[in-house]
Amino acid sequence: MVSIEGHSGIYTLRTEQLLNTDLNTAWEFFSSPNNLVKITPEHMAFEITSGKAKPMYPGQIITYKVSPFPGVRASWVTEITHVKDHEFFVDEQRFGPYSMWHHEHIFKVTDKGLMMWDKVSYKLPFGILGRMIHPILVKNKLTQIFTHRYKVLEEVFPA
Repeated sequence: MVSIEGHSGIYTLRTEQLLNTDLNTAWEFFSSPNNLVKITPEHMAFEITSGKAKPMYPGQIITYKVSPFPGVRASWVTEITHVKDHEFFVDEQRFGPYSMWHHEHIFKVTDKGLMMWDKVSYKLPFGILGRMIHPILVKNKLTQIFTHRYKVLEEVFPA
């Protein structure tokens, strides 16, 4: 499930997924930058250019190249700002296509199994123009990316 809502020029994307695996296996998978390539749609030509070191740690800088739209190649720099082992981590954009990008990855063992939540708070550049293109381009693209990710994770951790 992917939902996106706007508030004060900032948007929040939320996902929720029950993972068919244990916490240690999920944490190992998500805390490795190398696995970002596996969960990103292939047509985006996602490429990590630095920062593949493990284990993930606060202050880790990871650089990428990505094609969000055909013919557009963008550089993206994120920093892992917070890590609470086997509970959550946060990556924040330092340079890239957004004015702000704050992505929380949360894991919790529940009576249903291992739940994973994503909460992405982001802001687009270009003021009102950015807000105008959000429903046309950005919202749809992010929904597509996180829906793809959901499906891939169903395959990575099959029932």
